[in-house]
Amino acid sequence: MSRDRDPRTLRRPARSALIATSATALSLTASGCVVVHGEREILPSTTRAEAARALQEFTTAYNEADKAYDATLDADHTTGALADIDSARLKAGKANNPEGNPRHTPLKLTDAKFTIPKKAGWPRWFVADAAGNKGGTARWLLVFTRSSLDDPFQVAYLTLVAPEKVPQFKKDADGWAESVPVNSTDLATDPGDLSRTYATYLKSGGETFADGAHTSQWRALREKNGKKPGMVTQFIDEPLTNGDYAPLALRTTDGGALVFFTTRHYEKQTAYAGTSVPAPNKDVLALTKGEIKQSLTMEFVSNEVALDPKGPGKVTILGRIQGLTSAEGS
Repeated sequence: MSRDRDPRTLRRPARSALIATSATALSLTASGCVVVHGEREILPSTTRAEAARALQEFTTAYNEADKAYDATLDADHTTGALADIDSARLKAGKANNPEGNPRHTPLKLTDAKFTIPKKAGWPRWFVADAAGNKGGTARWLLVFTRSSLDDPFQVAYLTLVAPEKVPQFKKDADGWAESVPVNSTDLATDPGDLSRTYATYLKSGGETFADGAHTSQWRALREKNGKKPGMVTQFIDEPLTNGDYAPLALRTTDGGALVFFTTRHYEKQTAYAGTSVPAPNKDVLALTKGEIKQSLTMEFVSNEVALDPKGPGKVTILGRIQGLTSAEGS
């Protein structure tokens, strides 16, 4: 592949990185006011009441943005992978429906359960597990993060998982969960390495991941779609691990971890000489720069949630949501 057509040369400005801010929390004691340094003290990431409020605020903003196809309406409530996916979806929707979403149905999240880790340092984060009126019986798993006490909680990860696949989390006597360091070595794969390992697996295969819809079956589908009459499709997969895309992990009761992580994917369709790439749908066209003649390169961002077992074993991808974020024709 020549350099001017290499999908890896396409880039979009990343969302602002999470900043490890030295914030302080004040707590009153009988002897007066005591300063607790949030970057050093092991504290719950938030209160259960604040977590519930963050979920409600996100849902309200998400519905307003979806109804109007206006990414500015929920920009303060999303970050990382979800922000990339959601803002591109809304941009395409606005281009094709300037008056708003004619198929809008408000998202309703009920039976919410909050898993809040007790940890030191930033970002502070928690997981909301709720039933939704979309996606069938799947549970909606939303990961809220913030980088300082002055920042609002924003959703960085959103995945849908079958109810029976959501694990039980390890909690202390007060009900607070345990955050797993990204460099933890007691798991099958370090959480910080999952994005890179997954990108490598999609290209070359291997034994790291259990077979399933997002691993062996996806690789088989891409192999099948790689060569069709009159066209060849190339795939490139890249890890995303910094700032808003940093992996986050919770300890499960069996000693493993539930890990949320992000990857970026490129799909380049190139037609043989004398032919052209099939016309994409209107949402893809809305996000496409340049004229589609002989090739179309599409960029996707994907957020995954995986069960990473303790010790030797295979990682299981429980859910994955992927969205087109940009495209370029040539």
